Amino acid sequence: MTSREEAAAAAAKSGVVIRELHEIGEFSQVFRLFEQIWRPDPGNAPVSVEMMIGFAHAGNYVTGAYEGDVLVGASVGFRAAGGALHSHVTGASIGRGIGYALKLHQRAWCLEQGLERVTWTFDPLVRRNARFNLVKLGARPEEYLRDFYGVMADAINEGDSSDRLLAVWPLDERPIEPRVEPAEGRPRVLEEGGDGPLVRAADTDTDADVVLVGTPRDVERLRGQDPAAARAWRAAMREVLGGLMESGGRVVGLTDHGDYVVTLTG
Repeated sequence: MTSREEAAAAAAKSGVVIRELHEIGEFSQVFRLFEQIWRPDPGNAPVSVEMMIGFAHAGNYVTGAYEGDVLVGASVGFRAAGGALHSHVTGASIGRGIGYALKLHQRAWCLEQGLERVTWTFDPLVRRNARFNLVKLGARPEEYLRDFYGVMADAINEGDSSDRLLAVWPLDERPIEPRVEPAEGRPRVLEEGGDGPLVRAADTDTDADVVLVGTPRDVERLRGQDPAAARAWRAAMREVLGGLMESGGRVVGLTDHGDYVVTLTG
């Protein structure tokens, strides 16, 4: 099955049709969809209609997933250095596979354009996004970006620093093979405890070649219920995962418990 056929099959399974967008009315639909998902403050939209017009006109990636006449997902990206597409923002209805269908469409489009990889950023605290990116797609984080976007005034990120992981997704014609990494025998340097929102190891010094860095079960819910605990998680993740990656550690997978699997340099 070609990448285009694989993308079409995923879209059909989700009950949508995915296509590139070119008209102002279509870009306005994307803008409204992203408003519904992120509920940003005025002036803090993920991407403006004018920017989408410019991206599409210049040959970049602006697509929508339609269920009949209703837009239920969209993705906006632009060409980056080194034969890459940087996927700036993707949003879709949760739980129907639309996001996965959009990524496969993005992959097929990039291959047809001669691009070699897709990059994007995601919050290292959001476990479901980490699972989607690392396990479902097979992307790998290559850089820890501290407060990358600065203050983000929207319903999802309000009150939190915008630390991100830069995900890199190499593209080729090989089938995607989801893989969950084993956790047995590997020390956890950051984890969630039963008697509190955060338990952190005393330090990250270890003789092990591989360590696990845990994530909270639902940081987005935690931000609303216990903002102090969410901020503590942010600080711990920045210190532990950020520190490991800045020292040469590489994230190579995710366990079924939601731990980043990090290989250490000697």
